[in-house]
Amino acid sequence: MNTKEFLELLSNGNGVSGFEFNLKETIMDAFSQYTDSITVDKLGNIIAHKKGTGNGDVKILMAAHMDEIGFMVKDIDKKGFIHFTNIGGIDPRTILAQEVRIHGKKDIRGVIGSKPPHLQEESEKDKSIKMEDMIIDTGFDKDGVSEFVSIGDSITVDRKMKSLLNNRVTGKAMDDRAGVAALFETMVELSKIKHYADIYFVATIQEEVTMAGALTATYGINPDIGIAVDVGFGRTPELNNSNSIEMGKGPGVTLGGNIHPGLRKRLVSVAGDYNIPVQTNVWPGPTGTDARAMQITRDGVPALVLSIPLRYMHTSVEVLDLNDVSHTAKLLAFFGASILENELEGLLCF
Repeated sequence: MNTKEFLELLSNGNGVSGFEFNLKETIMDAFSQYTDSITVDKLGNIIAHKKGTGNGDVKILMAAHMDEIGFMVKDIDKKGFIHFTNIGGIDPRTILAQEVRIHGKKDIRGVIGSKPPHLQEESEKDKSIKMEDMIIDTGFDKDGVSEFVSIGDSITVDRKMKSLLNNRVTGKAMDDRAGVAALFETMVELSKIKHYADIYFVATIQEEVTMAGALTATYGINPDIGIAVDVGFGRTPELNNSNSIEMGKGPGVTLGGNIHPGLRKRLVSVAGDYNIPVQTNVWPGPTGTDARAMQITRDGVPALVLSIPLRYMHTSVEVLDLNDVSHTAKLLAFFGASILENELEGLLCF
């Protein structure tokens, strides 16, 4: 299985924050091929360990979150319409007229409907519809829906990954299944390289809502270095250079308070040594990624963030360039292999 095939399985799967267990077998089957051991912790983080020659003297944590944004059933009214709420950050303007799947006793298809424009009052036409005013229509009446659907069931947009031109793909949950796919490709690269450090690859839970997965996994592993692999804002015409990164030009290497300057310098140096394109992603405060949780766990963990450029984030048509995923993976692998015996203290000095 190659990286694109793995990413397609992940994107097409369902794993809203709190329901990531639906992806467990897919990820474990892939990760176990290239690592020495794999476990699932008490919260559901998937932790794959690849041993280095240093017998655990140096530990590097590379993490990407496997959860996605989505919805939850809040109520079923007397006519069988499903009322719902969001899990994670969703712009309500992007979900009208979407096809969805309710993951109940069995998967049920539905659509998020809206009042036809012909019947709208003039005062309604210029206003966005609030999520609490939307409903999901499955075609069932209340008895039919209630046979399969319960309050608290998760809901995802019914979207399959598609290939676009120029080695790009579109689909849902690329944030951050692209990062999980990058970890997989990193394992493949590291299987060809001798490395001193032990590498821990973690598919974390609940990044979109609590970052609980990164907090607990980091605490348990107690790494010397933590790296969050996530997505960044891919440049589109309405975005400027200061808050976006270009598609197809490699990952963004974050610069800011969440980032250890010495490790960042090494990361950029490794990219230059191996002709891996990278971009600067400026984030002066907490990054809103798993690196924030890593950095403040135990007595502190020096952290880095690599961001895969992604357009239309938190929609069902996110777009990324597979070349950026590969560049991210190569950089992670060569960076991990660059950490040698007895040099960690010097790298971490300010």
